[in-house]
Amino acid sequence: MTRSYLPLAVAAALAMPAAVATAEPLPPPRIIVMGEGEQAVAPDMAILSLSVMREAKTARDALSANNDAMAAVIAAMKAAGIEDRDLQTSGIQIVPRYNYTNKPDGAQEAELIAYQVTNTLSVRIRDLDKTGEILDKSVTLGVNQGGGISFTNNDPSSAVTEARKLAVKDAVEKAKTLSEAAGVKLGRVLEISDQTYMPRPMMMEAKGYARAADAVPIQPGENAYRVQVNVTFEIK
Repeated sequence: MTRSYLPLAVAAALAMPAAVATAEPLPPPRIIVMGEGEQAVAPDMAILSLSVMREAKTARDALSANNDAMAAVIAAMKAAGIEDRDLQTSGIQIVPRYNYTNKPDGAQEAELIAYQVTNTLSVRIRDLDKTGEILDKSVTLGVNQGGGISFTNNDPSSAVTEARKLAVKDAVEKAKTLSEAAGVKLGRVLEISDQTYMPRPMMMEAKGYARAADAVPIQPGENAYRVQVNVTFEIK
C-alpha cells in the first residue's frame, strides 16, 4: 500500500511550485473618488406641443372641424418661418363622449352625445424671439388643450465637454485631499467612467399661456448640463 501512494505524493509535490508561480498577483492599493461638474448655457431652441380639440355629433364632423383648425395652425407656423422639418404630428385621438344617467334599479345608462378629436403638433422654434408671438397666434387660431413648452439646445456637446472637464478636476482634487490626509502618495489613474445628466425640460401648460394678453412673455433661462465621473487612482 505504501508503494501505491508514493507516485501520487511525488506528483503533488512537483505540482505545488507551479501552482504558486501561476497565482494571480494581488491588485495594487487604490482609492476611488467621485467628481461632479456642471456647465450652464442659454438655450437656443424651444419645443412646443400644440393641441387642437374639436367636438361634434359625429366623428366625421369632429375630424373635419379639427382638420380645418389644425391646417390654419400649421399654415401660421410656416408663415412665421418654421420649416417643414420642425413640424411633426405627435398624436391624433378620436374619443366618444357619453352622458350617463341613473336608472331606478341603480344601473347606469350610457348615451353617446358627441365625439372629440384631438390633434397634437410638435413645433421646434430655432429663433427664440418668435416664441411668444407663435404661442399667442396658435391659441388665437384654435390651440385649446394640453401642450406645453420646453427649452433645449440644438448642440449641447461643448457644454457637456466643459462639465466633464470640471468633473475630472473635482475628482482629482478630492483624491489629493484624501491621499494627503491618509499619508500616502497618489499614483496613476487605473480606471475612469462618466455619466451625463441632461437638464429637465421646463414645461408650461397651454392653459397658462392661453390667458395671456398680446404676445406671451417668455423667459428661457439657462440649461445646466451635469456630468458625474468615477475615478480609480493607484496608491503608491
